[in-house]
Amino acid sequence: MAFPDGFLFGSATASYQIEGAVDEDGRRPSIWDTFSRTPGKVVNGDTGDVADDHYHRLDEDLDLMASLGLEAYRFSIAWPRVIPEGRGAVNQAGLDFYSRLVDGLLARGIRPVATLYHWDLPQVLEDEGGWTVRSTAEAFADYARVVGQALGDRVHTWTTLNEPWCAAYLGYAAGVHAPGITDRLASLKAVHHLNLAHGLALKALREVVKPDAEFSVTLNLHVFRPVGDTGLDAQRRVAALGNAAFLGPMLEGVYPTDMLEVTRSITDWSFVEEGDLETINQPIDVLGVNYYSSSNVRLWDGAGERSRADGHNAGTATPWPGAEDVEFLPTEGPHTDMGWNIDPAGLEDLLTALSERYPGLPLMVTENGAAFPDEVRDGRVHDADRIDYVRRHLQAVQNVIARGVDVRGYFVWSLMDNFEWAFGYTKRFGIVRVDYDTLERTRKDSADWFAEVIRTRELPETP
Repeated sequence: MAFPDGFLFGSATASYQIEGAVDEDGRRPSIWDTFSRTPGKVVNGDTGDVADDHYHRLDEDLDLMASLGLEAYRFSIAWPRVIPEGRGAVNQAGLDFYSRLVDGLLARGIRPVATLYHWDLPQVLEDEGGWTVRSTAEAFADYARVVGQALGDRVHTWTTLNEPWCAAYLGYAAGVHAPGITDRLASLKAVHHLNLAHGLALKALREVVKPDAEFSVTLNLHVFRPVGDTGLDAQRRVAALGNAAFLGPMLEGVYPTDMLEVTRSITDWSFVEEGDLETINQPIDVLGVNYYSSSNVRLWDGAGERSRADGHNAGTATPWPGAEDVEFLPTEGPHTDMGWNIDPAGLEDLLTALSERYPGLPLMVTENGAAFPDEVRDGRVHDADRIDYVRRHLQAVQNVIARGVDVRGYFVWSLMDNFEWAFGYTKRFGIVRVDYDTLERTRKDSADWFAEVIRTRELPETP
């Protein structure tokens, strides 16, 4: 079955993971600069100081995208490169870089999909409270307006936030992402102020960008599979924190009852002010969905050590404030190099459920991919396991489209190997290999396979 006309094939990256040049041309530190330089926070003490050096290799990387036949490219903009102090003075050199990126994409026939926030909050704003305070959401709206004024005549799709679940819970509850805080109340305040930032940014963008631009947000929505007699209750609790905490305010203008109930021992949500939910509940043109794996859950019975195999927080504080009694059970293999299970059916279930809950809202798979321990043989990476992963998930997308689900595109994560957050450079997600000693780019077999899928708009029957 061919993919429908208009279905977009693309790839995605994030600024801190690929750009490097962290102290050049006026850029100031982000929370990830601070976090990665803190001993013990990132594997091997790795930082994004150089990463893939995309900042200096822009034209090379643009030509690489064109050689793959990418129809769209999802990139993120570094707030501290554009407004180094978080608010106030604009750094023209930073804007010029992203302007060259957008122009380079358009010149090669590639649609620009810009994400305003992929976790690199200016450190100066974190010093003032970060996402736990309302002023950060207000500063984000000002930043969105600045970027929209500079690029709004050319960018096709605007995405406000990438995976606010990670920013709020991994950053402020589990402490395994920047800024590395372990405070349940802080994480819930961050949830709300990220939601508020989304709404404020959409209002600001709509004032300054071209009228035919599309607006989006990207959420890493979770697929929880209930296990045993307590599985459904466990699923309800973590789904409230992982999914409804963002879908409810953004798409329905409410914090669902389950969310308030799960967190009532932590907060009364008095930091939600009158009018906030109306501000958050702005219309969007497409919902971005990031999906990698699924989880098995039940309530912990108190016997033995609680299993916490949720793929994020082994040995750390939990990213599930108020749902500490939920047990994440090991999943059946095979698993990727991240330890995440491979469950294409989970993507089908998720897209179908979203379509049923929000009929008429187009969906787009904005991240999907896998890390594997790639081996270089004769100058090549023969990554059949990655090809199989992507093929099976693209088949899942085809399956739901055949059932009437409106999915508009698929972005493989990631274009290149890059800085994988707290895992440093130990995990490789790219369809293009990066040699971190020489920074040479080499297409893996998966890149050639994906290019052929784009060219033919069909899935081959075998990898």
